[in-house]
Amino acid sequence: MLSDRIRRIDASGIRKVFDLAATMKNPVNLSIGQPDFDIPDPVKEAGIEAIRAGFNRYTVTQGIPELHDRIRRMLREEKRFEPEATLITSGTSGGLLLAFLATINPGDEVIIPDPYFVMYKHLVSLCDGKPVFLDTYPDFRLRREALEALITGRTKMILVNSPCNPTGVVYSADELKMVAEVVAGRDILVISDEIYEAFVYTDTYTSLASVHPRTLLLGGFSKAYAMTGWRLGYAAGPKEVITQMTKLQQYTFVCAPAFAQKAGVVALDLDLAPHAADYRRKRDLIYNGLVDAGYDVEKPEGSFYIFPRVPWGTDMEFVEEAIRNNLLVIPGSVFSEQHTHFRIAYPAPDETIERGVEILRRIK
Repeated sequence: MLSDRIRRIDASGIRKVFDLAATMKNPVNLSIGQPDFDIPDPVKEAGIEAIRAGFNRYTVTQGIPELHDRIRRMLREEKRFEPEATLITSGTSGGLLLAFLATINPGDEVIIPDPYFVMYKHLVSLCDGKPVFLDTYPDFRLRREALEALITGRTKMILVNSPCNPTGVVYSADELKMVAEVVAGRDILVISDEIYEAFVYTDTYTSLASVHPRTLLLGGFSKAYAMTGWRLGYAAGPKEVITQMTKLQQYTFVCAPAFAQKAGVVALDLDLAPHAADYRRKRDLIYNGLVDAGYDVEKPEGSFYIFPRVPWGTDMEFVEEAIRNNLLVIPGSVFSEQHTHFRIAYPAPDETIERGVEILRRIK
């Protein structure tokens, strides 16, 4: 009854964690990858106003012109990027699916830095492509020799995520220029997933699109504006790719939610610095707590995740022990081909972070 493609998608790792968690009472939850603040009031009001004004039908598939214009201005001013075309998507995840469906043929290889966002390898497999993992351990940085060694005649795409889920790494300008140099003269699409760009704790942030204009840049509103349930994102890049993604959207998502598109125009004018400062403070709280507890961990430079090495056993064994102590975290193998780390999400009250650190200190 079931298709071969669905059999290739394995959710067993994360399912096991949540099966164990189902028995927990009032857990210390450091597993959820979404903001702990609410959608800003001006964005809510814009959405409500659009609904009340009757803006509740389909929009054109590519999205409303005013949101395109505002996104293009943002890309020009903040990323020095003038894309050939743009598309309003149903979240960044929707953009990923459309991009993969539009470009990946059976057997095509997609290079994915490991660790990676859980969705990447499964969507590649869904499209009959082959995920090829670029090992970035132990410090999660991109290295030319490792990347060049993976390039073959079947390489169709390199997928970059900065700031990164689950590690919190922000790739430097030199790392991104290296990627651009490696693909120069080759028919390889580079996708840059920049959904966490609002939460960067380094002095500078470089978008891959600013050093490689042929980038397909994917972004969205879910993380920066807490609009996770509103499903609003965008794609910007080569016209031939965006055109085909738009065609596919006609037959899949149809369009991004109408009211959310109106609200997105307003969202892009808001100042997110206070939220970024708060997450930077939480980053310091969790990082310093883990270091003091003796954990081997890289300091995140962005997003709201941290990826410590497990002090004993496999990632699943350690996470099971954490769950038995009422702490919910995610085993690193959900995001990696290795079983050596675990992911903590720190968009949580300070008290929850402190309780989590205390449990981790106790079980170490």
